[in-house]
Amino acid sequence: MTLEAAPDVAGSGVDEAPGTVREPGPGRGRHTARWISLVVLVVVAALVALLATRPPATETEVFTPLLGKTAPAIAGATLSGPGFDLATYRGRFVVVNFFASWCPPCQQEQPELVSFAYSHRGTGDAVLVGVVYDDATSSARAFDTAAGADWPAVIDPGGQIALRYGVRAPPETFLISPTGQVVAHIDGPVTAAYLDKQLAAARAAGS
Repeated sequence: MTLEAAPDVAGSGVDEAPGTVREPGPGRGRHTARWISLVVLVVVAALVALLATRPPATETEVFTPLLGKTAPAIAGATLSGPGFDLATYRGRFVVVNFFASWCPPCQQEQPELVSFAYSHRGTGDAVLVGVVYDDATSSARAFDTAAGADWPAVIDPGGQIALRYGVRAPPETFLISPTGQVVAHIDGPVTAAYLDKQLAAARAAGS
């Protein structure tokens, strides 16, 4: 009896045995890789769009040991020449803003400070004073002039005023009540609307 050779299963139309596992061909692997790349690109594009449209960091009210206490003294020469003394402003709210020309958030908030100062100039219920933080006098002066800031900006040699207020990085803003107490400490660039909100809250609390 002559034995015939068994047919080549892989190359014939004979069904494979149950449980047989076939390796994916080159075409299927390339197709899967393309889909993975597409998904990764979509995720990256979504993250870029989210970061691009996210609003910039803004003001945050943070705790300071000075809250409810008499504000540390602020006195000295200003960028415009005349001296400044915080004690002479008792009876009015004072917004103390620590700033520097090299600070991008300070650049962001400067138009808002101009708007706030202008809106309260007529009533005189609140005044604004800047304190130069770790910056050259000439640079700080040019920065204020370019922005149209017309409020006093105190020069702080050696950072002694900043040290008394516990300032670590600009911009930081303090709201001082007519009685001379610190009633708010704001970290980050402020807006005119936010400062007005803080004023309203301080008045409501009887400051």
